Amino acid sequence: MSTGPGTPTGVPRVRVVGPGRAGTSLAAALTSVGWTVDVWARDEPVAAAASGTDLLLLCVPDTAVAQVASEVRPDPGTVVAHVAGALGLDVLAPHPRPGALHPLVSMPSTEVGAQRLVGAWFATAGDPLVQQVVTALGGRSVEVADDDRVAYHAAAAIASNHLVALLGQVQRVADQVGVPLEAYLDLVRGGVESVAVLGPAAALTGPVARGDVDMVRRHLAALPASERAAYRALALEAASLVGREQEFAFLRAP
Repeated sequence: MSTGPGTPTGVPRVRVVGPGRAGTSLAAALTSVGWTVDVWARDEPVAAAASGTDLLLLCVPDTAVAQVASEVRPDPGTVVAHVAGALGLDVLAPHPRPGALHPLVSMPSTEVGAQRLVGAWFATAGDPLVQQVVTALGGRSVEVADDDRVAYHAAAAIASNHLVALLGQVQRVADQVGVPLEAYLDLVRGGVESVAVLGPAAALTGPVARGDVDMVRRHLAALPASERAAYRALALEAASLVGREQEFAFLRAP
């Protein structure tokens, strides 16, 4: 399925295996900057996928990367890369030019994903051609070694998934007093912006940063029992961040 015009001179040809949100978002983003991308259908055999292209992007679930890579016949002129955050290059054996290109953005839909990929951060490894993708999209990259990729991916999950889960708690607690989640979102945005400027420790505000033990105790008393464990854990993290572990040691008790 072709998704772009004819290949401009000097621009690599890209083929995507995996027409899910990541694959179609990358295809749309690269097409928007003048690259030619074709996306293989789910039922299309992948044995010949590395032929006739410069870059083959495996945008399949992490658990399927090694299997799909093994089904593709190696081509000495083609870079075979995956977009999995926690996987190294070893899963792409025996391809002679492996690469990894993990975008640090969430892609809930093709349209939103394609927009977010332009200017995004990427974790790269392997063949230099993956860096050309980052450059074409106006992005920034960090090279992450194979041994570090699981820890890198854990940080990404904390930054994205755990933050969303935390906002779920905000919504549950706020619902009990009739305040919509929307009322808190500017507070969230302001906190993120402060971290970007000042770093986490200097950006922390609120009762833990002030050493207000009484207020934290009152918070716990006001929360439903089901919400206290998460509050305790994160208040302890906040205390550690600003060197107030001793003042808030009571949070370790159940």
